[in-house]
Amino acid sequence: MTTSRDLLASLIGFDTVSRHSNLELIDFVERYLASHRVPAQRITNVDGSKSNLLARIGPAVEGGVVLSGHTDVVPVDGQPWNSDPFTLTDKQDGRLYGRGSCDMKGFLACALAQVPAWQALDLARPIYLAFSFDEEIGCLGAPAMIERLMADEPLPGAVIIGEPTSMQPIVAQKGITTLRTTVTGKESHSSQINQGVSAIHVAAKLVTKIEAIMQELVDEGALEHVFNVQHSSLHVGLIEGGTAINIMARHCQFDWEIRHLPSDDFEAVSTRFERYAKALEAELQKRAPEISIVTEQLVDTVPALADRDNAPALDLCRACLDDPDIDTGGVAYATEGGQFQRAGLATVVCGPGSIEQAHQPDEYIEIHQLEAGDRFMQRLGERMAR
Repeated sequence: MTTSRDLLASLIGFDTVSRHSNLELIDFVERYLASHRVPAQRITNVDGSKSNLLARIGPAVEGGVVLSGHTDVVPVDGQPWNSDPFTLTDKQDGRLYGRGSCDMKGFLACALAQVPAWQALDLARPIYLAFSFDEEIGCLGAPAMIERLMADEPLPGAVIIGEPTSMQPIVAQKGITTLRTTVTGKESHSSQINQGVSAIHVAAKLVTKIEAIMQELVDEGALEHVFNVQHSSLHVGLIEGGTAINIMARHCQFDWEIRHLPSDDFEAVSTRFERYAKALEAELQKRAPEISIVTEQLVDTVPALADRDNAPALDLCRACLDDPDIDTGGVAYATEGGQFQRAGLATVVCGPGSIEQAHQPDEYIEIHQLEAGDRFMQRLGERMAR
């Protein structure tokens, strides 16, 4: 019998950092499923270099459950690992180390390990495996897979996103939009400061306004207490510009994000920034018509997951947990959950491992968490066989 630990070792052995293809991993999973008489279909990206994988175990009837997980992982560049990140390492400390061990190949391994048992149960309702690409860089792969699922399969009754939550059911997540603002100024010698407009100085005003907007939302009481950061957050992560210390900069660019509450609307938050930027641009163009402030979205907004219409997924999830009375929660990070909910599917997030280990050097999953994931999958099969 192939265990979840065996499968985790195989999955971690594939370097599926988002900048690379995931096709070798998809090939492996496809062969594994075929060996247990489970057909799968690929939903590829435009150039065919990456693929989602969608498989159904059980009959083509309504009321199934979708187990959703991403195959890509974040880079290891510059991180001080003490073991090979793409080799599953057991240091005999109750942990299994490797990139993606908790985020989220542990969940994939637990699901795959149960496929033979699910096949033997003669399920009454189907279990879907929905494995995506490019979640880590904007949840780019899942929408096409969800579209295929909704078009080709009977309507599922529940979706469980297996992000690492320490097996706690998560009923809410923030949405995220990443943006890039480019400021074009007017160069001049820095001794002639009244002749130019520094793009860096303009960008500084904009960055300050971004932080001020976040505080405005707090002051207005736009809070949701399920999150550890209870308000929509705005953050500038990258900035670059300028040519030399004695030249007023013509160019400055910064990348930033809005992580909005389910009760907040991204456009309403971003409009506050745009209104300020347009007024500032108009004021500066009186001095230099070439001044411009342009903001663009880098990827589509990843929708928030709201705590609503999720009873079928939450009830099913609870029934499969070691502790069915565990409290629900919310997370500030984004998942594919909002995309499934947007399609009209009852969705929760729940999986083995802790988000505190995700993206870290020496990422690990505790063995007892992997075992909890195994028990969850076993109970899930029993529930779907009734």
